[in-house]
Amino acid sequence: MALKKNIPFDFVFEYLEPLQYVVKPFFGCFGIYIGNKIILIVRDRKDHTEVNGVWIATSHQNHQSLKQTFPSMCSVSILNNGAGETAWQMIPVSAPDFESSVIELCTLIRRGDKRIGKVPAKKTDRSKKKTPLG
Repeated sequence: MALKKNIPFDFVFEYLEPLQYVVKPFFGCFGIYIGNKIILIVRDRKDHTEVNGVWIATSHQNHQSLKQTFPSMCSVSILNNGAGETAWQMIPVSAPDFESSVIELCTLIRRGDKRIGKVPAKKTDRSKKKTPLG
């Protein structure tokens, strides 16, 4: 388990139990991982408040079916300056069904829903990069 100090929407952890998860800082937010997959990001910051909420790691092919369960789900507009649909989706904290939707989302995760979660791309080894001097 992870230290949950100052992590927004920490009720999420109660609803993810008994899954073994890890929480990591993620660009001023917090990523929640199960195994090698990132499943959620929780964000509550003073900048770009329109993208505060719980971000869902998913893919375009799953949007339609997830939207049936989560009508308030929308794209994370900050990822592409609002220019179309992003693979990452979110339940905005401003949604009237925010807490109930996030609880249902955690239920799907506990059940192993394959639509949620992504294996992050491997980081490149910067030490192997060639410089202009060879």
